[in-house]
Amino acid sequence: MNVSRIALAGGVAASTVLLLAGTASAHVSVQPQGEAAKGGYAVINFKVPNERDNASTTKLEVSFPTDHPLASVMPQPVPGWNIEVTTSKLTKPLEMHGKTINEAVSKVTWTGGKIEPGRFQQFPLSVGQLPEDADQLVFKAVQTYSNKEVVRWIEEPKEGAEEPETPAPVLKLTAAAGDAHGATAASGSDSSKTEASSEKSETTASSSSQDGTARVLGIVGIVIGVAGVAFGVLAGRRRTT
Repeated sequence: MNVSRIALAGGVAASTVLLLAGTASAHVSVQPQGEAAKGGYAVINFKVPNERDNASTTKLEVSFPTDHPLASVMPQPVPGWNIEVTTSKLTKPLEMHGKTINEAVSKVTWTGGKIEPGRFQQFPLSVGQLPEDADQLVFKAVQTYSNKEVVRWIEEPKEGAEEPETPAPVLKLTAAAGDAHGATAASGSDSSKTEASSEKSETTASSSSQDGTARVLGIVGIVIGVAGVAFGVLAGRRRTT
């Protein structure tokens, strides 16, 4: 096999890997801006890629979990898109800021816009209060294309199992933030330790950098010396010839 064939085979293999990676990750997903801490509020983005070459995404419906309802859901305007928020009565009322909440958002729908082939769009929402007794929230999304095709991203991923073909968006929740005053006091008492550790790290990094530079220069010198000897031997042979 010649060099050109090897290069061609390598290029095809690399392209295949990239294509498979892109296909596997191209689904509706949800991520927080920063963190989504238990018991707090967060801004989350639903990222919607357009997976079709001959159609545009024209509608997105996101259903909210019923086992952990969210009393506050505020969508951020998305240029070119209309937003409809649907609420439903709760079987078990929620207590929020001293008030009883009997309804919660069950679905948010975006229509009127267009996500063209090869593009994606993010749909931000401010949500809360996030549950304290859950590690994640599973949403269900329905994506509609201009050719009337509907893709339902509703399969809940299972830990340790392969990713479903149409996985539901999952929001991972982080540990609840500590008390602000306690955090401030702790940071104040640990500041000197942090500074000392930082100075030690900088000194170590500087020493390592100097040692590394010395080694590099030494290796370069050896290489130059060997090259000079080789050149001298070759020159001597030429004169003898």
